[in-house]
This record gives sequence, structure tokens and C-alpha cells, in this order.
Amino acid sequence: MIRKLIEKIKQTNAPIVVGLDPMMKFIPEEISSQAFKKYGETLEGAAEAIWQFNKGIIDSICDIVPAVKPQVAMYEQFGIEGMKAYDRTIKYSQEKGLIVIGDVKRGDIGSTSAAYAAGHLGKVSVGSKSYSAFNEDFITVNPYLGTDGIKPFVDVCKEERKGLFILVKTSNPSSGEFQDRLIDGRPLYEWVGEKVAEWGADCMDGEYSEIGAVVGATYPEMGKVLRKIMPKSFILVPGYGAQGGKGADLVHFFHEDGLGAIVNSSRGIIAAYQQEKYQGMSFADAARAAVIDMREDIAGALQNR
Repeated sequence: MIRKLIEKIKQTNAPIVVGLDPMMKFIPEEISSQAFKKYGETLEGAAEAIWQFNKGIIDSICDIVPAVKPQVAMYEQFGIEGMKAYDRTIKYSQEKGLIVIGDVKRGDIGSTSAAYAAGHLGKVSVGSKSYSAFNEDFITVNPYLGTDGIKPFVDVCKEERKGLFILVKTSNPSSGEFQDRLIDGRPLYEWVGEKVAEWGADCMDGEYSEIGAVVGATYPEMGKVLRKIMPKSFILVPGYGAQGGKGADLVHFFHEDGLGAIVNSSRGIIAAYQQEKYQGMSFADAARAAVIDMREDIAGALQNR
């Protein structure tokens, strides 16, 4: 799957993933009012609004980005109806040719971890038949439980040719409370990075592993170190735009050939129409314009490094 992602990045010249993290405050009134007219101010109405909003975003950007990343919590909060919208979003994105990274941040051990892996990446058995449930192409995984928690996901990735992005150094301000703690003189995130490289060594697909890492754009110097620790791992970089990251912060995440990383922006794209810069544009047109601006920012930074 990582090979397919790289091909899409090359085709679009955009190492960008659009985070589909819909919140009701991001959804234009004309969409939510239509959904509420049909289903009332209910969980089903909210899910319908989310779906219509996502569809508009996907239609506007599917030809200029390689991937989208729906954040499952934004759907789970609306219960079963929200998860139906999550499922529709995944399937529609794939129909439009996009790679889907499910931002689910799962992590457990034994049969629980195996069930998460089956539900999101693999197949689940029902009597004599088997089914793919959510069927994302990649998912994010929390490594806090160690190899016991990661191995079931890796096993499914090998079987299904899917991929993982494992949390290594996250973009949030308090990440350092644990991740920066020194262990034998080195920060924890470096030890996690080494394990990601180790887990990924057995899952190569060409020059890169199916097992990648999540490293926040808000910590560029740490990204420089981790790029060297995980040379064969693709890095998913959150924190661009709304969280403060910009193109100049990203250069160390990439290899010299411009590959090796994919940068996420969520509300900076899907809620771009609410920004002064894109005022007067529809939410879909503003999202497209924000992607183009982001692509140019990253390309310029890589060219001038």
C-alpha cells in the first residue's frame, strides 16, 4: 500500500493528506439546515450533515491530493449514525481514487488488538464467510503497549498489503510529558522510533516499509533526528496550518528526493472558507484553494532547503 501512496503523491505532486475531521461548527448552515429538515435535529441529522459536507470536500480535492484522513472520534461522537457516515466517507473516498488513512489511534493486546486490526484493515469471519468492515488503507496506532500491541496489526498488514502509521512524537503541546522523558540518556520518542524501524523492516514494499510513523510538524528538530532513525519509514506529519506548522518546518521530514513524508492539514483545509483569505468562496472551492496554497508552500520550502 505504501507503494500506491507514493505513486499518488508523485501523480499529484502533493505530499498532502486532508484531514476529514468534521465538526458541526465547520459545516455551512445551508448543509446542516437541509439535513435537519430531512431528519430533524437528531444524531441522524448530524450524520447526514457530516456526510454531505465530506462529500463536497472530497469532490473538490480528489484530483489534487493523494489521500484523506478521517478522524474517527469526530464520527463516533454521533454514535451509530456517525459511524455510518465514517464508513460512507471511507468508501466514497476510495471510489474517487483516494488513499484512506483511518485516524483511529488504536492500541491494545492479544485478541483485542487483533479485533481492531481485523475491523479496520483486515477481514472478520462470519460463519463460513469473511467480510471487510471499514477497510481503510492505513490506520494510526498507539505503541504504548509495546510489541504485543503492534504485532497483530503488523500481521494483518502483511496479509492484506495495508499499512500503519505509529505514534512516535505527536504535535500536541503536552506530548513531552512522556515522549521527551530520557531513558538511558535518550528521549523516549527516539526509542519508539527505533522500534518502528525494527517492526517495519519485515514489511518492506519497495524502498519504504508499510509501517510508518507519526511525527508532529511542530517539532522540526526532533523530526530531523527521527528521519535518520527511521530512514525506510514514511512519516505522517500532523500540525501544519492551524496548529502552527508551516512549509519551512517540514524540510527535515523529507528525503532529498522529496519523498518520505506526507503532511496533514485538517481544519486549515475543510474550514478554509471561514478564513479571511478565502472569504466569499464556497466551502468546497475554499478547500481546494487551501490545498493548492499548501502544496505551493511545501514545494517552495523543499526547493529552497
